[in-house]
Amino acid sequence: MRQNNLLILFIPLLIGLFSLCLSAQNDTSKVFKIYQFNIDEEIAPPVWRKTKEAFKEAGEMNADLILIHMNTYGGLLDAADSIRTKILKSKIPVYVFIDNNAASAGALISIACDSIYMVPGANIGAATVVDQSGKPLPDKYQSYMRSMMRSTAEASNRDPQIAQAMVDPRIYIEGVSDTGRVLTFTASEALKHGFCEGIAESQKEVLKLAKIENYVIVKQQFTAIDKIIHFLINPMVSGILIMLIMGGIYFELQTPGVGFPLAAAVIGALLYFAPLYLEGLAEHWEILLFIAGLVLIALEIFVVPGFGVTGILGITLVVAGLTLSMVGNIGFNFSGVPLTGVITSFFIVVSSMFFAFIISMYLGKKVLTTTTFGHIALDSTQQASKGFTSSDASYRNMVGKTGVAKTILRPAGKVVIDGDVYDATAEVAYIDKEEKIKVTGYQTSQLIVAKA
Repeated sequence: MRQNNLLILFIPLLIGLFSLCLSAQNDTSKVFKIYQFNIDEEIAPPVWRKTKEAFKEAGEMNADLILIHMNTYGGLLDAADSIRTKILKSKIPVYVFIDNNAASAGALISIACDSIYMVPGANIGAATVVDQSGKPLPDKYQSYMRSMMRSTAEASNRDPQIAQAMVDPRIYIEGVSDTGRVLTFTASEALKHGFCEGIAESQKEVLKLAKIENYVIVKQQFTAIDKIIHFLINPMVSGILIMLIMGGIYFELQTPGVGFPLAAAVIGALLYFAPLYLEGLAEHWEILLFIAGLVLIALEIFVVPGFGVTGILGITLVVAGLTLSMVGNIGFNFSGVPLTGVITSFFIVVSSMFFAFIISMYLGKKVLTTTTFGHIALDSTQQASKGFTSSDASYRNMVGKTGVAKTILRPAGKVVIDGDVYDATAEVAYIDKEEKIKVTGYQTSQLIVAKA
């Protein structure tokens, strides 16, 4: 009887030990699902878009790990901030494999990851905020970056002092950094100071160091539409589209009727706003700002005499609409948007508009007089010696004469010369009423005039 009782007591213990053995066996045979994507370009809106898609797909496939293969010299701070926030909030562990460089914005993103692995000879650091020419920005921008580096390092259990030394050359850490130099780690230095979990030659070695033996890797794939959007939201492409919009509007104002320049401007606007809208960057009110600005500029040109408040307000709204459409604000809330991101977007818009105006002015004088397109345009002349005459032959004798604008020329209007009224077209831009003009040519029974 006593032996039976002992047997009854040992049965649950045996069952428990058997379950533990099965559990251990299942753990060693578990197949890890790894989602892998690359950050091998400048940190900008396309990379932020790529990251969002990667985390979404990793969540849908219930991935056990996200692996970033990185090689970047940095980029835009607002895009980097969005990516590092996404990593810090991820429920799926995120590893980064630095295959050569993780500089500036790349360092911020790497530090946010749960584990960092580097190839021999790789570098991480040099996170000072700089402008387009590579010159460091004022300290208020560096202060913001130092704060982000510190908080990111704290969240990933790394030394915040070392992290901010990658931004500020004034920070001295004994045995780590010298005053006057921004901190950049090699792979071995990063390993020594806790900013790298291992040095590996390949992704396979990374997973071996992480003690992951059974795994399947799913790499990020892009559809044709994804590639088009990825291309169009590149800041350089956005700048070119802004130039197309402004150039199209300028040439449309220089020619009568509605034609190709306006069509080019409309297409440019659609290509600019559509991908930004699909990405959740451009909102309805920001697009409406742009449209309202164009309406005010049109009123200034065609209705209101001179150039004043209406035109200035219109230009302001156009710039605001284009700039804010590139910034990741939510409604009127800009609390999570880095100031450097707004400044960068503003710089892209203003510089693109400036170059569009300069190029349009140049082309406006050159294209219509070039012989390059002689086979397309009618370039033959009707010679008087062959019997051709013109009822407006007197226009030829008016070249060089001066007068005043009877109406505003935008670009067409009327002028008064020697007491007579003539139809005229402004050579460049527009001419205000009562301004002095000079005849520079004639065409289709119209005088071509410029400001005297």
